[in-house]
Amino acid sequence: MIQTSPQILNTPTMKKINKIAIIGAGTAGLATAILFARQEIQVTLFEKAEQLQPVGAGLLLQPAGLAVFEHLGILENTLILGAMVTGLEGRLANQRLLVNSHYREVHDKYYGIGIHRATLCHVLKSKLEAYDAYVSWKMGHEVNRLSEHNHGITVYGQYQMQDFEENFDAVIIANGARSHLRPQAWVKVDRPYPWGAVWNIVPECQILDTQILHQFYDRSQIMMGILPTGAIPEKPHQRLSSIFWSLPTRQLDQFLNHPNKLNDLIHQISSRWTPVSHWLEQITQNQSSSSWLSAQYRDVVMSKFGQGRLGVIGDAAHAMSPQLGQGANMALLDAWALGQALQQFPDHRIEWNKFWQHYHQLRYSSTQFYQSLSRLLTPLYQSDSAWTGPFRDFSFYWMYQIPYLRKQMAITISGLKTNPLHHLDYSDVAQYKSKI
Repeated sequence: MIQTSPQILNTPTMKKINKIAIIGAGTAGLATAILFARQEIQVTLFEKAEQLQPVGAGLLLQPAGLAVFEHLGILENTLILGAMVTGLEGRLANQRLLVNSHYREVHDKYYGIGIHRATLCHVLKSKLEAYDAYVSWKMGHEVNRLSEHNHGITVYGQYQMQDFEENFDAVIIANGARSHLRPQAWVKVDRPYPWGAVWNIVPECQILDTQILHQFYDRSQIMMGILPTGAIPEKPHQRLSSIFWSLPTRQLDQFLNHPNKLNDLIHQISSRWTPVSHWLEQITQNQSSSSWLSAQYRDVVMSKFGQGRLGVIGDAAHAMSPQLGQGANMALLDAWALGQALQQFPDHRIEWNKFWQHYHQLRYSSTQFYQSLSRLLTPLYQSDSAWTGPFRDFSFYWMYQIPYLRKQMAITISGLKTNPLHHLDYSDVAQYKSKI
């Protein structure tokens, strides 16, 4: 919850900015901290967890996210532990290849990287350590509310059962899809998706192409994914894959708590994708039952992402279904756009109206495009409808026969679209001459 004054929010200021708080040390928060700190802004990271121990399956960094990694100077390190991914292939139960999208359709040098969340956090945190003089960590700090006033924003919260408050020139909210800090007046939509997923991280799947994100569909009720996930820093030579199995949210706990939860999954796969079911049965038979976890998703749409001294980024600003695989990439582009907006004021005397105008020019249209497309596509893969699956199978088959549409889909998956007709250039995002 934030208390604000409309008069303060709409009044430009040329006061020099020295100290910014970032709430949340996930992908968006860490990347933003790097970009602010290397422009010599003092950054304080508030994180409610006592230690950075990211929980979650692997994720896919698209070319858009990798352009930001190049901009940050961490792409080479990411390649060492991550898994190079050249495209996405989705197969139906009759073995027909429905989705066949490859980054080479956009550019012969484009690729993605499958990466474990812990590895992603490790790479970002390691880079942030180069700017220690500008970074303060507040681990185990729960932020309860924010209050904006003439001189900045006050952060209120608890640390070790004690109340605290601290003043900052500005605050960036980056604490995830369920954020309670984003201004409710900016929120147009905030609701859970009726479908989620269970997931597991396993040894690399070598019966399939290890440079492809593989998905398997039957109608819109059955969907599974296998993503190359690279390795974690502690075990750099053990290559991993992430398994995703889509389920209605009402069935997630039932799956996790049932002693024979894998039997139904393997049975459904075996009658459709037999080699995959044999592999899955083999690699999971010796696993602990607690190795499977669930993921639930929200749809969050906002009318704006920043005003005055306050901004909202990452899933806190635009959570959506993972169908397009853009969550981490959009968070990274948010951080990049904040860095670009800050560069408009090299003396750090920020006129906030112009700052947010520049940010929204870079991010609002693109975010609207991906959220709208995700909302449109999700029922084709995850719904109880009897007609969405057949409609998808028919329309996608013909779409992939048309080179122009095939390329547009590849650009979309790359995360570079700004609207249906235009997209970002990778090099425009990637370029940066670091002072360090």
